[in-house]
Amino acid sequence: MIETLTAEQVKLQKRLHKNVWKAIDDYKLIEDGDKVMVCLSGGKDSYTMLDILLHVQHTKKYDFEIIAVNLDQKQPGFPEHILPEYLDKLGVDYKILNKDTYSIVTEKLGEGKTMCSLCSRLRRGTLYTAAEELGVTKIALGHHRDDIIETFLLNMFFSGKLEAMPPIYKTDDQKHVVIRPLAYCKEKDIEVFSELKEFPIIPCNLCGSQPKLQRQMVKNMLKEWEKDYPDRSEVIFNSLKNTSPSHLLDRDLYDYQNFKMIEPPIKS
Repeated sequence: MIETLTAEQVKLQKRLHKNVWKAIDDYKLIEDGDKVMVCLSGGKDSYTMLDILLHVQHTKKYDFEIIAVNLDQKQPGFPEHILPEYLDKLGVDYKILNKDTYSIVTEKLGEGKTMCSLCSRLRRGTLYTAAEELGVTKIALGHHRDDIIETFLLNMFFSGKLEAMPPIYKTDDQKHVVIRPLAYCKEKDIEVFSELKEFPIIPCNLCGSQPKLQRQMVKNMLKEWEKDYPDRSEVIFNSLKNTSPSHLLDRDLYDYQNFKMIEPPIKS
């Protein structure tokens, strides 16, 4: 890593730190006594998330633990030594999970089929089991602002629903709290930061490696929009924080006959 940062690099680092702090404060992502499982894939996003959460921990504003967890999915050629060496160097507590989800995904779906959804489900199940065994209070994922926008548009265009990725949520079984500390961070900032920090990036042979994925189509569409209408992504992201239920059409959310919000059911 470069020892002396330029003014632009310092500004970038401060911007990313500020965005993570804002997400933490806005959504109460970190609390005293937390044990946070940082899911580390070996990609730019998860490395950046770990780096900034270590910074947050170092400030001592919150008293919390960090344990980095990597799922080795047994992809051919996966360099098993990179993450343990990196984490040992940092002095970070970590656990490597070994589960051959690669073979399951490739066998189940076969040539030419989209792997992301099945791969994601298998990954989540393994990580949730590990979270329970490790006694963590929060599971941190590396999704950033662009992931949230793309997911929102994917759901709207291809699934017919208004749904994105919240910065914090409980799993369906109510057992785990999942957080996204990079929710306010732009992907382009993370890319530059990752290069600056010289993270030992491990490429993935599954997620994002297939042609004509719907997510890639949405990503390309957003890039084209940005050329003609700068800051469109910013406007879309802000819209997710400024919803008007009475101006939508969801009768489970708003009682149009009595003109009032519908109280969500209390979960037992």
